[in-house]
Amino acid sequence: MVQPNQGKVMTFFGSYVGTAKSNGLRWSIPFFKRKNISLRVRNFESNQMKVNDNHGNPIEIATVVVWSVDDTAEAMFEVDDYISFVNIQSESALRNMATSYPYDQHDGDEIALRSHPKEVSEALKIEIQERLEKAGVRVHEARISHLAYAPEIANAMLQRQQASAIIAARRLIVDGAVGMVEMALTQLSEKSIVELDDERKAAMVSNLLVVLCSDKSTQPVVNTGSLY
Repeated sequence: MVQPNQGKVMTFFGSYVGTAKSNGLRWSIPFFKRKNISLRVRNFESNQMKVNDNHGNPIEIATVVVWSVDDTAEAMFEVDDYISFVNIQSESALRNMATSYPYDQHDGDEIALRSHPKEVSEALKIEIQERLEKAGVRVHEARISHLAYAPEIANAMLQRQQASAIIAARRLIVDGAVGMVEMALTQLSEKSIVELDDERKAAMVSNLLVVLCSDKSTQPVVNTGSLY
């Protein structure tokens, strides 16, 4: 009897004869030796592993692999235990992939584990599939299920992320402030509202940048005398 999504691997005095995959009642020669092998889709979730990323930072990472047996003969005869083979090779591929990418993105086009989950998952799937090809296993999906800095550097990396965020925000504020100052000087000159020499322009630029870039409200000092 062949159950749905099940294969019957048959051998005849040590020789592989074939695999019956059609479910239902089947007849075979009594001398055939038969072994069941499941063709259903399975999940494998690895343990959390501590590895170093591409920059040498220790991280914790784990993966979930969705796989199924595609070639019953290779799964049964090419490897000793195809389930154990899938587990070990998946963890080995994950470890190797994690060392190929940095945890965080530092350059503009750099692919990182945290910022590019789709690209990383595809690379992980390809690497696992290459390792499991000889076992007759097809990988349907491979995704990272856990990703974090190792506890011993987590606080330091959190401070680094906060500093990077502050710098990026400050850069955006300065870019906007410079544009506003440039616009103010241009409009004052084009509309002939006031004529400023270089020294007064520098003072005006300094005051505007302080007002626009300061993270606290500034208190204006009104000059009631002459401009000079």
